[in-house]
Parts: sequence; C-alpha cells; structure tokens
Amino acid sequence: MGNPDVSEAMSPGEERKSGARPADRHGLLKHSREFLDFFWDIAKPQQETRLEATEKLLEYLRTRPEGSEMKYALKRLITGLGMGRETARPCFSLALAQLLQSFEDIPLCSILQQIQEKHDLQKVKKAMMRPALFANLFGVLALFQSGRLVKDSEALMKSVKLLQALAQHYNHLQEQPQKALVDILSEVPEAMWQEVLPKVLKADLNSVLGSPEHLELFLLAQQKVPSKLEKLMGSVNLFSDENIPRLVTVLKMAATSVKKERKLPAVALDLLRLALRENKFPRFWNEVVEQGLLKKQFWPASYLCFRLLGASLPLLSKEQLQLVMRGDLIRHYGEHMVTAKFPSQFKFAPEMNEYVGTFLEGCRDDPERQLAVVVAFTSVTNQGLPVVPTFWRVVRFLSAPALKGYVVWLRNMFLQPDLDSLVDFSTSNQKKAQDASIHGPERAVFRLRKWIILRLVSIVDSLHLEKEEALIEEVARFCFFHSFFETKKPTSQIPETEQRFSFPVEGRAREVVSSAFFSLLQTLSTQFRQAPEQTQDRRPWTYRLVQFADMLLNHSRNVAPLTPFTTQQRQAWDRMLQTLDELEARSSEAKAKATAFQHLLLLVGIHLFKSPAESCDLLGDIQTCIKKSLGEKTRRTRSKATNPQEPPWVEVLVEILLSLLAQPSHLIRQVARSVFSHICSHLTPRALQLILDVLNPEQSQDKDDNVVVMDDAEKQLENEEDKSSESEDNKNSESEEESTEEESDEEDRDGDIDPGFREQLMAVLQAGKALGGVDDDDEELGDEAMMALDQNLSSLFAEQKLRIQARRDEKNKLQKEKALRRDFQIRVLDLIEVLVTKQPENPLVLELLEPLLNIIRCSMRTSSTKQEQDLLHKTARIFTHHLCRSRHYCRDVGNCVEALYAQVERLVQQAARQADPSVALYYFSASLYLLRVLKGNAADRPGHKAPKKEKAGTGTKPKGPEVAPATSCLDLNLVTPIYSSALSSFLTKRNSPLTVPMFLSLFSRHPVLCKSLLPVVVQHVTGQTRPRHQAQACLLLQKALPIRELRLCFEDPEWEQLIGRILAKVTENLRALGKAQTKSEHLRERSSLELLNTLFRLINHEKLTVDLTAVQGVLQSQQPNLQHRVQQGEHSTGSSRLFDLYWQAMKVLGVQRPKSEKKEAKGVLSATQSPVSMKRKKKGFLPETKKRKKRKSGKRRD
Repeated sequence: MGNPDVSEAMSPGEERKSGARPADRHGLLKHSREFLDFFWDIAKPQQETRLEATEKLLEYLRTRPEGSEMKYALKRLITGLGMGRETARPCFSLALAQLLQSFEDIPLCSILQQIQEKHDLQKVKKAMMRPALFANLFGVLALFQSGRLVKDSEALMKSVKLLQALAQHYNHLQEQPQKALVDILSEVPEAMWQEVLPKVLKADLNSVLGSPEHLELFLLAQQKVPSKLEKLMGSVNLFSDENIPRLVTVLKMAATSVKKERKLPAVALDLLRLALRENKFPRFWNEVVEQGLLKKQFWPASYLCFRLLGASLPLLSKEQLQLVMRGDLIRHYGEHMVTAKFPSQFKFAPEMNEYVGTFLEGCRDDPERQLAVVVAFTSVTNQGLPVVPTFWRVVRFLSAPALKGYVVWLRNMFLQPDLDSLVDFSTSNQKKAQDASIHGPERAVFRLRKWIILRLVSIVDSLHLEKEEALIEEVARFCFFHSFFETKKPTSQIPETEQRFSFPVEGRAREVVSSAFFSLLQTLSTQFRQAPEQTQDRRPWTYRLVQFADMLLNHSRNVAPLTPFTTQQRQAWDRMLQTLDELEARSSEAKAKATAFQHLLLLVGIHLFKSPAESCDLLGDIQTCIKKSLGEKTRRTRSKATNPQEPPWVEVLVEILLSLLAQPSHLIRQVARSVFSHICSHLTPRALQLILDVLNPEQSQDKDDNVVVMDDAEKQLENEEDKSSESEDNKNSESEEESTEEESDEEDRDGDIDPGFREQLMAVLQAGKALGGVDDDDEELGDEAMMALDQNLSSLFAEQKLRIQARRDEKNKLQKEKALRRDFQIRVLDLIEVLVTKQPENPLVLELLEPLLNIIRCSMRTSSTKQEQDLLHKTARIFTHHLCRSRHYCRDVGNCVEALYAQVERLVQQAARQADPSVALYYFSASLYLLRVLKGNAADRPGHKAPKKEKAGTGTKPKGPEVAPATSCLDLNLVTPIYSSALSSFLTKRNSPLTVPMFLSLFSRHPVLCKSLLPVVVQHVTGQTRPRHQAQACLLLQKALPIRELRLCFEDPEWEQLIGRILAKVTENLRALGKAQTKSEHLRERSSLELLNTLFRLINHEKLTVDLTAVQGVLQSQQPNLQHRVQQGEHSTGSSRLFDLYWQAMKVLGVQRPKSEKKEAKGVLSATQSPVSMKRKKKGFLPETKKRKKRKSGKRRD
C-alpha cells in the first residue's frame, strides 16, 4: 500500500521537470519508508507496539502538519477501519482518534464524509458489507474518542444519523450502534440535548420498552433533560402495573445480550437508580426483580439479579439492605452457592466477593452499614450452615468497630442461636430426603456453631496483632473456655462465665471448639511470634493462655473443668508453672534454649486439658529433662557421645518428641523442631537410634498404630457432619459412586469365591435335594424343600457377604494406617533435617547414611501413593542437599576409621547390586561423602606421615593433591581395591547400575585415587570386553585425562608413558575403523576417535615426545573403508560425525582434508534427505511468476 505513495510523491518525469537531484529523490524514498512503517506497526496485535507506533506517527506529523503526509495518514487510517482482520480495526480507530485529538484544525465533518465515501454502504459489494459496516461504526467511535464530537453539533447530528442507519444491520453489528449512541449521548451537554432528543427517541412508550437500548436512552434523557422529555412524551410511570411485565421482558433481553461478557447491563442499574429517586425501590425490587426475573429458572436473568444486588449495595440505606438481604433473591443466591460445586458449573461467588469487598472498602466510615451487610450474608444458611466460606477474605476491609460488632454477633449466635433470624433454605435434593429425626433444630444448631467457631479462628488469621490484640485475646479465651470448662456460678471477674447457652452444647460441638482452639494456637504461635513485644507483657500467647487456665482452675466455685484434674495432674500443673518461672529467670546465655523448652512445656501443659493422663506423664519427664539439659555442656565427638556415663535425659526427651509428632498438629511439629535444634548437640547413639527405628521401613509396622488410629478416629468424628451434608447436596455424584461401589462389589464377589465357600454351597444344594426326598433328577422339589433351600442359601450368601466386607474393611484399615504411618515418618524426618543442618560436624551424622538410603531404596520400589512420594522426595532432599552437598562435615571421627572403610566398601558393593541406576547413584554418592570425610580428617598415627612426605618431596612439579593423603585418614591401599572392583564390574557386567558420571565424579574429587584406577580403565579399552564397555572406557579416559589435578599426580616420564600406552590401545581399536555393524561398534569407533583427539590435544599442549607414526599409518590405511561407508550413506548422521572426527585427527597429523571430499560429504548428506525434508525446504519459496526480473543495464540512457 505504500508504493503508490512513493510514486505519487515524485515520479521520474516530475523529477526531470523540477530539476531535483537524484540524492533528493533517494532521501524522500528513505523518509517515506520510515513513515510507512508506522501503519504496519499500528495494525500489530501487541499493544505496546501499537501505542509506540501511534506516538511516533503523531510526532512525525507534527513536524509536517501541512505536508502530503497528513493527507496520506488520514487516508490510510480511514482505509484501515475496514480491514479484513478484525483485531486491526480498533487499532486504526484508536490511532485516528488520537490524531484528531492532536490536530484540532481538521474538521470532523470532512473526516466523517471521507469515511462514508470510502466505505459507502450503498455501493459496496455484498461480500464486503460487513467490513464496511464496522468501518463506519469504528469511524464514529474514533470521532467520539477524540473528545471533539460532543462539541461539534453538525458532526454530532451526522454521527447520530449514521448510527441509526447502522442499527438496521442487526445481523452484523447486533446492539453495538445503539450502545455507541448511548455512550455518545451520555457525554453530550444539556444544551445540545434539546436538538438531539427528538431525533433519537420516539414519542412512543412501546418503542421505549421495545429494547434495552431504547430504554437506556429514555433513562438517560430523563436524567439529562427531564423537562424536555416530559414535553416530548408526557408523564411516564415505568413502574406501573402494566409496564412492570414489559420491564421484566426488557431486562431479560439485556441479560441475554451480556451473557458472554458476564457483566451487569447499564440499563438495569439505571432502573434501580430511577426507582430510588422516585421512592419506588420496594416495588421495583419485589415485583420486577424477585417476582419477575426470578419467577422462572432463567440463569442469565438470575446472574443479572445477583450482579444488581452486588452493585446496589453502596446505593441502599440500612433499611433497604434489610429488605434486599432477606428476600427470595438472597435465598436463590444461597442455593446457587451450595449447588454449584462441579468444575464445569459457573460459580458467581468470586464476583459477589468483589462486589462486597468494594462496598466494604468504600464505606469504612459507616461501620453500621458494613456490619449489616456482613451479618446479612452470614445469615444465609443451608439447614443451619452459612453458605459463605469460613475464611471470607472481604472481612479484611471491615473497620475496627464493625469487626468488633461482627465478632460479638458471632459469639452471641454461638451461645444463643436464633434460627428464626436466619435466611435458611434446603436444596431440592435435601427436601426429597427430608427426615425429621435427622434434620431437626439440633443438627442446624450444631452446623451453625461449628461454622461460627471456625469463622472466629479465621478472623484471627487475617488480623494484625498490633491493632487487634484485645480482640484476639477475647477470641482465644472464648475458644479455650468453651473447649474445656463449664460455668457453675457466674462472676464478673471471668466474663466468660456470664455467657449462657440457649441450646446445650453437645460433646461433638466441644470437640470442634477444641480442635479450632489448637488451630488458633498454631496461628498465634507462628503468625504473631515475630512481634512479641507488641503484647502487653512481652510473653508468648501460650503463656497468657496458661495464666488464664490457672485462673480458671483457682476459681473452682465459679467454673469447673469438663474433665476434672486428679491430684497428681494438678500437682503436675503446679510444677509446670514453677518450672516456667525458673526458665524466665535464666541468664541471657541460656535464654534461647530456655525459650524452646518453654514453648514445649506450655504446649504440653495446654494439652493437659485435652488428654490429661498422657500429658501428665510427659510433663514430669519434660521437666526432668529440662533441668538436666540446662546443666549439661555440648558434646560433639563420637568418643564422648558413646560414653556410658551419658545422662539418659536426651533419650527421654527424644521419646517425648516422637510421641508428640505422632499427633497431626503443625504447631507440635514446629515446637518439636525448635526443641530438637537445641538438644541435638547432646544427642547420643541410643537417642538417634530411637529416631531411626521409626524411619526403618523394614521394621515391624505394629508400633504406634494405636496412637495413629486414634488420631484418625478423631478426624473422622470431626468431619462426619460435613460428609453427611455434602452427601445430601451431591446426590447425583453419590449415586455414581454407589454404582461404582456396586461394580467393585461384584468384582470382589467374583474374585473372592474361595474353595471353602464353594464346598459349603455344594453341601447346601445337596442337602436341599435330600430334604426334598426325591432321588430322581427329573422330579421337582416340594414347596417345603424349596423354602428350606432358599433359607439356607440366603444365610450362606449373607455370611459370605459379611466375610467379603470384613476383608475389604481390613484392607482399607491397613491402607489408612499405612498412610498415617508414612505421614508420621515424614514428620520425624524433620528431626533428621534439623540434625544434619544444625550439627553437620557431629559424628552421629555418619550413622544416618545407610538408614536414609534404605528409605530411598524402599520408597523407590513402592512410591505409588502421595505419602510414599512425599517421603521419598523429602528423604532424597535431606540426603542430597543437606548431607552430601553440605560445606561442613565431621572432622573428628575418632577411632572409627576402620568402620568407615568397611562402610565405604559396603556402600559401593550395594550400589553395584542395585537394579535401578538412580538408587545406585545415591549409594555411590554416600561413598564419595565418606571419602570426603576420611580425606578431611587428620591421621592419628604419625608414623605413617614421614614416608609420604618424603615421597611427596621428590617430584619436580608441585604435588598439591599428594600432600592431602599424607595428612589425612584416607588410605589409598584400602580404598583403591574397593573402587577398582566396582570399576571392573562396570566395564565387564552387561547390565551394571553404575554409570560413567559416577566415576567421573570420583575422578574429579579424588585425582590421586583416579591415578590408581586408570590402569583398570586402560585395560578395558581393548581386549575381549564388549564394544559398549570399550566405548565407556574410552569416554572415561577422554573426560578424566584433561583434569588438571590428575596431571599434578604424575611425573613427566610417567605421564608420557601413560599417554603412550593409551595411544597404543586406541590405535589397536582404530584398526577396525569403518567396519562397524552394530550400534555398540559404531559407538566404540566414535569414542575411540574422540579419545584420540583428546590425546592429540594433550600431546600438543604439553609438547610430549610421543611417536605418532603408528597411529598415522593406521588412520591412513582405514581411509578407504571410512570413505566407502560415507558414500554408501549408512547411518548418515553418525557417519558424517565420524568422518569429521577422522579428519580432525588427520589435520593434527599434518594431512589436510581434500576439498572434493568435503563436497562429496555434503552431497551424500543432501542425498540422504527424505522427500519430506525436501518438501519442507521448498515450502515458502516464491514461484517463478512472482520472482523479480533482473533489469538489463544499458538499455536506458539519459
């Protein structure tokens, strides 16, 4: 599209006439190309590119406002309004609007005329009608977006007339012209409305109520020029009895039109505002919304009502809010909340949350309205259970007075549930399954109380401690009191005793409150522990709750615990308080450890109310351990750790932590981590073994089953009510599950028929035949015999069904216990993680290697469930990141060096015996970690140091790596046979789990050991080994020889001798170059050539004196075989790579690759291309007819 502009700017003839120089013409062409690029960028889909191009276009035109560029720019933008790409039309419209806004001297009428002439609806072809219609629409929108249309009456009238003409083409434009007309007229000043109104609105009420757009124009006119509208149409009452059904119809049309956009039609909100202005809101809400739009189940209309409800919240008074929030609409919204649970269903709750959040945020200065709305939404219940979630994020917008009032309302509703004040409903499925014995008021009260207590806890989660400390303490005291205490006689000293229940609190409700209290305790201990100075006495929240509990225990005349303390339990409580006081008096040096023990003591002390018998014993043991631990010093070495005089308090405390971790509480888990981090320096082998026994996957799985199963039963008791309610709401899904269960039952019956049941069945059938008294098979049984046979068969099958169910229940029970046991092991791994993180130099860390590897190996084999995978991932992370890759490690192994050597041998052997290479990698990494420990520990026997130092001093090069073995415990004579055996196994065994990267890691970390193992690798380069193993040996040498530290371990003659020996081995391999038949032989050829090039690089770099005549002769003799193979095209990719490696080696030997062979190689490579690849290459080429012809020079002469 840009070429005509260039030719029009200056043709060659005009150039000659004007006498312009050729340089000017080329400058104009360059300028025009830059100018034309703006229009290409404007049509691009990227918004940043479009905006940047538009801005550059405007800057360009500002420098030439009177030039031909302005005319061309307008022409291009107007043409672009009708482009075939729909996404480009709004881009050109926006660019045209900004251009008209920047250059106000351009008349709008002329632009509108150009648009109509370019996209003439009368002359355009039928196929181009749709783009022309949109071009006119976007043209008017561009005039409007420029901000000048509402100021130009002539252009405005012409635009209105054009939009009215476009509205006739509904099939293409739908309601877009009417919407554009409404948007334009909403910005028109009142003076101009006088002229526009008769032309856009007919004086006919039927026309006004015929479509949402006409009704919106009417409402807009009534808002702008009510007097003029009254003169035109007279007095109109839209909310009369005869107009209300028509309003409902119009609103349904509007709801259907915005079904895809999912937004509120403006006409609905304008009607609401009109009703408020005319004091007819109750009539509008009751008759139009609830009795009209909601009368039939039409979901677009329902969503319109929901959006109207949310948008109307800021407009309504407190009394009007009461009307709206207690009618049929809010009940219908509650049903939608309950039933819309499947992923495919549209859920309106997030949209409503935005409406409510916006309202609450906008009226922070009106706490009464905030409280009214939040309470109203909370009062919408499904058989007592509020439909809003317990963690409702909009609460964060409540002001402090409103939040306090909401908490008071929740607390009063918990104490004295007022079911009549709730907007309660039941779904259709619940009504069908209604049972008065189950769905009574007691069930509704329980559901409501359960939700309220969880709502209170979630409110604390979203609060800020520095602002709402009093409110937090009030909620915490409320939950604690009603979890474990009851009132005997009210007293003003304890406000909780003055709270009376209208419905008695059931046992299961107390359990829910207790569970919520410990969840709240978790929040208080983690979320608010970063700012303890904000509390009144600078003490933890658990300490303040313990003080509150002690006050309750001391007021025995007014309150009583639900589970009274025995004398022993009360003594344990008093001793705990005394120990807390002693911990508070500790010096600043022991303050960190005292704080950790304080958290543990407080937590177990609060658990004394939940499980008195267990917690009482734990409290005594914990206090004993605390007193001993604070008087002990840290022990790190293994020799001290194995001292038989070690106090047993650490083992006792570890047992306590393990018993606490058996409970599924995140708070206990964090406290256990904190306490263990302070006692892990005192850990003994016996205490560590207690932890490892839990993690041992091969140990008996009967331990701790009682504790775990009891916790599971508690969880099941708490969730029982939710499961029953969900089953009622999801009856369809329940029926599907029942059908699948029936199918599985049938499969179990078919698969569980044992021989014993078959024998019993045959016996019953034979007995029935004998009971009939007939010996002939052809005669039928009598009625009595038949009845007896039926009874026996029914009892037999009933017994079999019970047996099958019992086996299934036992299987499910075992699976649940296994899952709970895995969760327990995952929590216990926290202690291992703390030990290897906090005490990496502790000798006991070395004893973790094999147990962790055992967990990884077993989990790799059975990692089918989520718990197994989580256990595997966490164990592998601890082993790899916190143990093997740690910067710090044990540097005092004591007298356990021989045991470490045995452990290294055991690990390497186990790595070679694994079936999975990934598991073998973990075992091999563990052996490398032990080598690192041995290398980093000083040798205890000084007699061995002198000979090694003398040997180290005889070399001519610096022997850094040789000095390390002389001063460490690493004995090459013990380690080399271990890895030599593993390396030989790797290079000879057919399916070895060991891999090349394992040995490369060994070589790079321990070059001295690599020097001892190189002969084994060189031996397997040739010989009777398999070609694949020969290739692996070549790869090992190729990667190991360039290691700088390895070179420092050799003397110069020794290094030259090694290079020569390897070169001889490689030369022997290359005698079969080009004769490979199998994949492994091809791999051996390539690896041999790569190793040969590596040797050449080392020889040239170090200027070694090595005879290369033999290898050169072998390579030259094998050139015909290799060239023939390349020409045959066998394994084209591998052959070309092999050919390149060959000539790379020959180049080092002084033989250049002939150019003809390069061309032949390229020809062979192109000939081996498949037809598909040839087609792909040709794809996208220009046909011959489109190619530019070469101009013949010399024909045109001036």
